[in-house]
Amino acid sequence: MILVTGATGNVGGEVVQALARAGEPVRALVRKPADVPADQVVGDLNEPDTLGPALDGVRGVFLLPGYRDMRGLLARMRGAGVERVVLLSSFATVATDTDNVLSEFMIDSETAVRESGLAWTVLRPNAFMSNALRWLPQLRAGDVVRDAFGAVPVASVDPYDIAAVAVRALLDPGHEERIHPLSGPEPLLPAERLAVLAEVLGRDLRFHALSDEEGRADMAAAGVPEPYIRAFFGFYGDGTLDESRVYPTVERLTGRPPRSFRQWATAHRAKFTADREP
Repeated sequence: MILVTGATGNVGGEVVQALARAGEPVRALVRKPADVPADQVVGDLNEPDTLGPALDGVRGVFLLPGYRDMRGLLARMRGAGVERVVLLSSFATVATDTDNVLSEFMIDSETAVRESGLAWTVLRPNAFMSNALRWLPQLRAGDVVRDAFGAVPVASVDPYDIAAVAVRALLDPGHEERIHPLSGPEPLLPAERLAVLAEVLGRDLRFHALSDEEGRADMAAAGVPEPYIRAFFGFYGDGTLDESRVYPTVERLTGRPPRSFRQWATAHRAKFTADREP
């Protein structure tokens, strides 16, 4: 049995579906009952002692980072008989400036996994293609998308591909104590991603790059905590994180190239066409 945490999220949801398609026994850990193609158990990873039913019979775990007591959580898993854990991390762990909240909790999570006594694999993806879903409110209201970091190219990765690699790491030998860097096939600027989306949707969309001051104000208005705003501007404003690199990992481990942003946008077109304001 494989336990998937974050089972209703962009990546965890894809992991659940990939395991189900492969005919593997999979259990989804959810905060409340959800529509997922798997056995599901309600639980809270911030409270490891509540996870007894979720861990029953589980041998592998797909794990998100950043829970309150990662070491206690992993010890609880090991005590329940879990043998293997695949951690979703990020390149924030190797940014040139690690003195920010995102790098801190990613580094702590990776360290806890390595010291857990479990067989471990770490996935370090570039930013997700699904981050474009942040544009939905603007696209429902009009044809202009305003966003920060307009001059920063990112070889973003489809969560579908992250899940495909996660499944291989969970099921196949040879991934123990390995760190897998993941990317899409090409670096694109935000305006270039929006242009692809415009073609897929058949709309005339325009990108407006926010200044740093506008970007900070926009994030604050959206409720992003100040430490996270500082982290994002450290990564993308100061350039301490480079997510423009393209890695061969997806093709090497799955036997096919990583999906393009056009493929991602086409697969998720319905999300951008539903409930658009007249």
